Amino acid sequence: MPEGDSVYQLSKRLQFMTGREVTKCSLRVPRFATVDFTGMTVERVWPYGKHLFMQFGADGYEPEILHTHLKMEGTWSVHRAGSRWKKPGHTARVVLQLADAAGDIELVGHSLGLVDVFPAVAYEEEMGYLGPDMLAEDFDSAEAYRRILAAPEREIGRALMDQYRVAGIGNEYRAEICFLAGVHPARTVGELGEEKVRSIIDISRRLMWTNKEEVKRVSTGVKRAGETAYVFGRNNKPCRRCATLIKNGFLGGAGDLERVIWWCPTCQPEPEGWPERAVRKS
Repeated sequence: MPEGDSVYQLSKRLQFMTGREVTKCSLRVPRFATVDFTGMTVERVWPYGKHLFMQFGADGYEPEILHTHLKMEGTWSVHRAGSRWKKPGHTARVVLQLADAAGDIELVGHSLGLVDVFPAVAYEEEMGYLGPDMLAEDFDSAEAYRRILAAPEREIGRALMDQYRVAGIGNEYRAEICFLAGVHPARTVGELGEEKVRSIIDISRRLMWTNKEEVKRVSTGVKRAGETAYVFGRNNKPCRRCATLIKNGFLGGAGDLERVIWWCPTCQPEPEGWPERAVRKS
């Protein structure tokens, strides 16, 4: 499941693009079908939260940014130009061919959930709404605290997934963060209070930073298959701490996609009125 660490690692794998000339370009989305980066040079590739950015430039032209998001199904494949694709051609949304002495390299973005193009000078205007990036070297914890505490009525499970408040956390990390913090995802920010919210953000940062280079996310400290998570995907299995059976439910609505949550009823006591209070609200 793509979360901030997935895009961080993807960006690292794509750093070879920097400095290469684009020899062929095809954006297979109607809005940008006529956009062509051919002849331009890749100036920079970087992640921000769950978003991936590529900047292209050329003498006499204003640099442009290609902005993509994997969503749930998106992938990028890299191979020599002319090689057979491993996924169906109809799923390709971005095709870039880059110059290389040994033969051009082709990058194909399959099933991307979002493809956008805008001038580099508009980056802050386009993306400034995002909260602090959990995997940024200079992660702004104070701003993350401020943004989450600004909505005390919001459930912490929804706040953590709200990319306006902090960028990069997805459903798997949310489940594990809430367990490690000992809080049910449906407890509101106001119920938890400032000190607890700060602790939750600190846990989020440490957990994601520790996993940023790992092939498999690990919350438990154990890398053996089936033992890497405390609650994520473990409905009706015993809690690794207290043996209580893990439960699951749904949280979301009012502009948020309703998503599955997991918790241990003993380690993460359910809030008063649960699950009735999980109905969609602003």
